[in-house]
Amino acid sequence: MNHLIYITKSDGTKQLFEEDKLVNSLKHAGASDESVDEIINQVEASMKEGMTTNEIYGHAFSLLRKHSVHTATRYSVRRALTELGPDGFPFEKFVARIFNARGYETLTDQHIMGICIEHEMDVVAWKDDALAMVEAKFHNEFGLKSDVKVALYVKARFDDIAQNTFDYGGLKRKLTERYLFTNTKFTDQAVKYGVCNHIELIGWNYPVNKNLHTIIEQYKLHPITCLIGLSYQQKKDLVGRNIVTCADMIKCPDILKEIGIRPEEKIEKILHEARMITGVAI
Repeated sequence: MNHLIYITKSDGTKQLFEEDKLVNSLKHAGASDESVDEIINQVEASMKEGMTTNEIYGHAFSLLRKHSVHTATRYSVRRALTELGPDGFPFEKFVARIFNARGYETLTDQHIMGICIEHEMDVVAWKDDALAMVEAKFHNEFGLKSDVKVALYVKARFDDIAQNTFDYGGLKRKLTERYLFTNTKFTDQAVKYGVCNHIELIGWNYPVNKNLHTIIEQYKLHPITCLIGLSYQQKKDLVGRNIVTCADMIKCPDILKEIGIRPEEKIEKILHEARMITGVAI
């Protein structure tokens, strides 16, 4: 194909289409080499100047789904994170699950008293001698990034909190770990400022080896919103019942009956999809 085709990113900017990025995303989801070649050929054959990244993703997703439903589900994880919205509370619970998987106890939506003022902290996590405070910045659109203003704001809050002592897990604790999570990306200035001020930044593709994408794969924390077998309303109902990951649902399968899913065969199909994507034994 003519590789000098400009596509439109989610933030409205134009860039040259890079086949390697699409190939890597498909392979990372688990697509076979044969499937990838077929999908790439069909996607490229349909491409037009100015085509949006959402259109390209949608086409690739529909083609991938024909090859493997659970591989297509894994491919959709990034978009599934934005569907946890529209507000950020489900994302806070999702971030808490990450710390739970790391052996922390957690609480969300905490009111924390600093030396000067009270702060609303999205996630508080603790284990052993560690006490982590987490700001979870949620965006509904991929093109929106957490910028340096967010990092500046979070750093000021952490500085105020760090001067106090807190009682979590029956122990008096000082703040030892500072985190800023986002479901999208950080600007370069936000990363530079965060690193300089010892704030752990976790975004979709940052840092390289311990980003949100790799964490989801490592701990099998795929969001419930990535499941193809659930309707939009069913996903919303599950999130409202504190079921934010596929693992949550697998542990509490009766929750599907509670939200009105019938018959039993449909429930088992949904559970099968969740087990496939997380790698849980069937």
